[in-house]
Amino acid sequence: MSFSGRVKEELSYQTGVAMHCRIAEIAAILSLCGKVNIDENGKVSVKIHTENLAVSRKYFTLVKKTYNIDCDIAIRSHIHTGKSRSYILDVKDDYAARKILSSVKFMNGDGNFERDYTQVDSLILRKACCKRAFLRGAFLCAGSISEPEKTYHFEIVCITPERAWQICDMMKTFDIEGKYITRKKYHVVYIKEASQIVDILNVMEAHVSLMELENIRILKEMRNSINRRVNCETANISKTVSAAVKQIEDITYIRDTVGFSELTDGLREIAQIRLDYPEASLVELGKLLSTPVGKSGVNHRLRKLSMMAEELRTGN
Repeated sequence: MSFSGRVKEELSYQTGVAMHCRIAEIAAILSLCGKVNIDENGKVSVKIHTENLAVSRKYFTLVKKTYNIDCDIAIRSHIHTGKSRSYILDVKDDYAARKILSSVKFMNGDGNFERDYTQVDSLILRKACCKRAFLRGAFLCAGSISEPEKTYHFEIVCITPERAWQICDMMKTFDIEGKYITRKKYHVVYIKEASQIVDILNVMEAHVSLMELENIRILKEMRNSINRRVNCETANISKTVSAAVKQIEDITYIRDTVGFSELTDGLREIAQIRLDYPEASLVELGKLLSTPVGKSGVNHRLRKLSMMAEELRTGN
């Protein structure tokens, strides 16, 4: 099972203790994958259609626990399309359907729709715990999260921009900056920062998945830190070796053309020591001198030798 699937599996067993939280989560599920039908006799029914077993299980549990209402369940196979199954949960009883729609503020006391049922009334989301439940339901229905070993990406796909902005606003109440983008005909709220994804998992109360993500994140950061250090050390070694090779070439050229007799005592000594100890660092070379000098002093003398060699090569 993918990491996204494991998160949804964990969330499917989370049900709010308070009724208002369960109603907020039902509102999220209905607004994102629900459909309301009214027949020619004015009878109302409400159903959800999902390809995720976790969503169907969660919705069935919420409706049963909140209203003591059973849903009719239908399972469809899609062998010809390559998809496994889809689940349809239908509340066909008019009284039960109206009870559900009224509680989530999709229908008023007169039996009329207050607004487009894909929008959720702010009264449902007054409390922080209800916002948590709503975000949990929204992710279950229309969310996904990438494999953290590869990349960090969390998103919830919405049909309307108003729903996307509503989810962004809810995230802000928990100091999470969800970003919004239009992708074809859909409106996507997404998060790419690992720390913010950890926060949203905490908000949705997916604590087991949160710990799994944190463990992966720590290992990745340690691995990246080690790689950066190794790369830095490798680069420094390469730079040191290249500089030493160039210094030895210059000193050898001076020795083979004019000899060391033309050099001052200090330059002659550092030139001979560099030839004798080709792998030594500048600090080590400085300690080998008859009168030890620091790294900058050694570097100064070697630079003078390189300039002398260059002048001999160019004939200046």
